[in-house]
Amino acid sequence: MADFFKKSYRFALMTSLYITLLLTLVLGVFLYFRLEIDYIALLTFAFSCFCISFFVIQYRAERFIYRRVKAIYDEVELLDVDDIEGTPVTTNMDTLKKQVEKFAKSRKSEIETLTIREAYRKEFLGNVSHELKTPLFTVQGYILTLLDGAMNNKEILEKYLSRASKGVERLIYIIKDLDMITKLETGDLHLNYVNFDIVELIQSVFDLFEMKAAKKNILLAFDRRYTQPIMVHADKERIQQVVSNLIVNSIKYGKEDGTTEVGIEDLIRNKLIVRVTDNGEGIAQRHIPRLFERFYRVDKSGSRKEGGSGLGLAIVKHIIEAHHERIYVESDYHVGSEFSFTLEKVKKFPIVNVGTKTA
Repeated sequence: MADFFKKSYRFALMTSLYITLLLTLVLGVFLYFRLEIDYIALLTFAFSCFCISFFVIQYRAERFIYRRVKAIYDEVELLDVDDIEGTPVTTNMDTLKKQVEKFAKSRKSEIETLTIREAYRKEFLGNVSHELKTPLFTVQGYILTLLDGAMNNKEILEKYLSRASKGVERLIYIIKDLDMITKLETGDLHLNYVNFDIVELIQSVFDLFEMKAAKKNILLAFDRRYTQPIMVHADKERIQQVVSNLIVNSIKYGKEDGTTEVGIEDLIRNKLIVRVTDNGEGIAQRHIPRLFERFYRVDKSGSRKEGGSGLGLAIVKHIIEAHHERIYVESDYHVGSEFSFTLEKVKKFPIVNVGTKTA
């Protein structure tokens, strides 16, 4: 309290003291030469002079500083008017300086954030434009060729219409993924929580992509044999999408005659962790922080040859975060990668290890 008093009223206090001493000295000299000095009257005058001077100077100083500081705040928009009117304006310049510096730092931080977002927005728009441009130009090229007379050839007509259809399917695929990410980011996508067996779900994903993996002779397998169901509480359809995206990525970027393994382990309390591991090319460490960004590709040329919307990992991240869970990635370049995510178990299910891996 003493520190606050000193900082807020020091100017008025010292100025009043100087005025009081000066006037009291003048009055004392006057009384000394003209009249008999009345010390009680002199002290009463000094006290009254000090009090009146203090309150007048303090009020005027506050009003003077308030008007000018408020004008500065209004001009540079460092502070809302309500923030000033709610508290008295101090006469201490150090306090005002600290306050202005505080809000200047806040605005600087906001500007830096907006700059980063603007750069991200430009990159995102460029990526969207590129991803949509390729299938659009492909479809346009086939249609224009047909309109130029190729439609009269039945064989060419069917082939070009089939290729144009694939281009349209890719466009729809990209737009659906963009729509899903938008819903996930805005919280508009409703999650339908149910209890289901995560082992059974992973096996169904294996069955779904078995032929795709066989083209590169990649083995899809569990890290061990799970003899009992492991029940989790989540949106089954969305978790299947997560597992599917991770498995598809491991097949796309895995090496021929490789392996993609999925393991399930107890974590803490009612949590388990699902690990998807491959022995593919791996990912350089400089790319890992950006892996889950929309349209970010480690290999700009090779990735597009493999197809996909470029949104798979971004969708995976948003789905897992919508479940209030965590996703992790570890990778050694030229060795392999491991993507893992946590899920909530229904209850304490023991994860039994029996035998070796099974496809």
